[in-house]
Amino acid sequence: MMNRLLSIIYILMNKGTITAAELAKRFEVSVRTIYRDIETLSMAGIPVYTVKGKNSGIRLTEQFVLNKMLVSKKEQQQILAALHSLKETGAQEETAILVKLGDFFMEKPESWVAIDFSDWSGRRKELFNQIRDAILNRYVIQFDYYGQYGDMAHRCVEPIQLLFKEYTWYVRAYCRTKQDMRLFKVMRMKRVEVLEETFPLKNIEALRQQPEDISMMETPAPSTAHCTEIPSVYGPAPEITLWIDKKEAYRIYDRFEEEEITVLPDGNFTVCLNCYVDDWIYGMVLSFGPSAQILAPEWMRSEMRRRIDAMRKLY
Repeated sequence: MMNRLLSIIYILMNKGTITAAELAKRFEVSVRTIYRDIETLSMAGIPVYTVKGKNSGIRLTEQFVLNKMLVSKKEQQQILAALHSLKETGAQEETAILVKLGDFFMEKPESWVAIDFSDWSGRRKELFNQIRDAILNRYVIQFDYYGQYGDMAHRCVEPIQLLFKEYTWYVRAYCRTKQDMRLFKVMRMKRVEVLEETFPLKNIEALRQQPEDISMMETPAPSTAHCTEIPSVYGPAPEITLWIDKKEAYRIYDRFEEEEITVLPDGNFTVCLNCYVDDWIYGMVLSFGPSAQILAPEWMRSEMRRRIDAMRKLY
C-alpha cells in the first residue's frame, strides 16, 4: 500500500491531474480503493483534492508541488547531468531514476560527457565491467599483479573505487595481503576474478575519505642500485627540469600545465615540474628522442645516461 501511495504522489506531481479510474486501472485496484488512498494521503497532510466538471480528476495543489521542488532550475540540471555522467560509467541501474527525474523536472539531461573504458580494439571493456560490478556489489576480487620491475604477485582485495589520475586508471582497494589501502594500475592487473564473497559496507566511507598518495601505490620504491642519490619515494616529490625542442610544442601543451612551461628566446622550451621518479618519467623523456633532455637534478641525468647506454648495447 505504501508503495502505491508514493506512486500516486509521483504521478500527480508528474501529470498534474488524473482520474480515479485511470489510477485504478494502473494499480489494478478498484476506484473505491483509490478514493480511500486519496483520503489517507489527505489525512497525512498531503494537499490532494478532486476537481469536478471540465478537466475533472485528482490533483495536488500547485503550492505543494513548488514546495517539494527544493532545488533551483540550475540545480535540477546539475542533478540530471550528474546522473547522466554516472550512467556513462556503465551504472545502467540509474537509467530509470534519470528518466523519472527528467520527467519530474520537465528537463532533458544534457549529454555533457562520454566515457569509454575500452581501448580502440575494445578488448579492455570487459575488465572495467568486472571491476565496476565488483565495486557496486562489494565483491572481493583477486588477480595477478605486475610490479614496476616485472615482479608478479597474487593479490586479493576489496575494491572501493575506480580512480583516473595522471593519464592512468587505478583501482583503489583494501589489500588483504598488505592489510592497508593500495592503488593498483588497472593495466597491470591480470587474470582478474570476481569472487562470490562480499565484504562489509562498514569502513568503506572512511576508506574513501583517505587521500590517495604515492605511498598507496602497489609497487616497490625505485631501485637505488645505480644511483645512491635517488630520494625516497615517500619523501617530497623532487623538482625536475627538462629542455624540449620547439618542434615538439604540440606535445608539450598536451602533456604539461601552462605554468610548468617556459618559452626560451630561441623558441625552445624548459619545463619545470614536481613529480615522483619512476620508469614512467624516464620513458616519457625518452619518447621525445633527441628533442628532449633532463637538465636537473644531476642524479636523474646520470640515471638517464645509464639507461641510454644499456639500450645502445642492445643495438
